Amino acid sequence: MADIGKTGLAESGTISARRGRSSLGLVTALALAGCNTGSVLDVNSAPTPDAGLAGATAEQPLTPPAAALAPGQDAIAAPAQAAITTGERVQFAPVIGATAEAVPALSRRLEARARQAGIPIVQQTASASILMKGYFSAIADGGKTTIIYVWDVLDPSGNRLHRIQGQQAAPGGNGDGWSSVTPATMEAVADTTISQLAAWLAQRKS
Repeated sequence: MADIGKTGLAESGTISARRGRSSLGLVTALALAGCNTGSVLDVNSAPTPDAGLAGATAEQPLTPPAAALAPGQDAIAAPAQAAITTGERVQFAPVIGATAEAVPALSRRLEARARQAGIPIVQQTASASILMKGYFSAIADGGKTTIIYVWDVLDPSGNRLHRIQGQQAAPGGNGDGWSSVTPATMEAVADTTISQLAAWLAQRKS
């Protein structure tokens, strides 16, 4: 398990949901006690900083993510991710803002999709050429919950090379934040994340 210290946001900012309601802050993260054994990917939740997600808003135009499933529905395999060829080695730092219950599905799906896409995932920071730092928030508004997420793609010196951001609706529930978020919702986030990362890596190589 990678030993990662607390991380902060690279930029300050605040998420605001402009749907006739007041701004909503980040949901406090619940830190997981341990790692997923047998996995090189550890995105167990890190402590949530006081600042909001930098540069992301609920109404920002975003690439439509894969559809999430309502509670009780069986998960459906997403379309196969086309494999790329890259010399980069990617490490995922513990995410900030997601609850302990939401993280395992995200972690498993990120690792599976990265493997499918031909993106090497490493455990140790020393061997990584790219570090992914993720920031999450659950916005509850009008009986609906939306996951807002930002991934900063950093080089080993901490310089931001790229940013991946998006939003994913959590179907079902009562729009009460993280308790409405299903594993399928987090898997949809992972699918979109790896798809965008693969596209960027392919473009970076060319």
